[in-house]
Amino acid sequence: QVQLVESGGGLVQAGGSLRLSCAVSGSIFSTMGWYRQAPGKQRELVAHISYGGNKNYADSVKGRFIISRDNAKNTVYLQMNSLKPEDTGVYYCNFVGRTVKWGQGTQVTVSS
Repeated sequence: QVQLVESGGGLVQAGGSLRLSCAVSGSIFSTMGWYRQAPGKQRELVAHISYGGNKNYADSVKGRFIISRDNAKNTVYLQMNSLKPEDTGVYYCNFVGRTVKWGQGTQVTVSS
């Protein structure tokens, strides 16, 4: 069974940066995404990347976040720059379209 382990979150001031990592047990021959669940809101897809490296972003993070992947290491990354308080939430990685069991996520808190 595929397992997802997210890391790299933390507390940061507005305007700061964080880099999230997602280690996947098993090969990731598919589109992977980073999802965010803000307090009191549903989980949303904020960025995704195909196996070949095509990237897409939600409008709310476009120009600030960069998703990348290392297929040899079965790892997906999310570089988050110019963070805003509204970026606060728990960040998860998973496949796109056909998700597997969610990991524990990593908490990102952006203070104003």
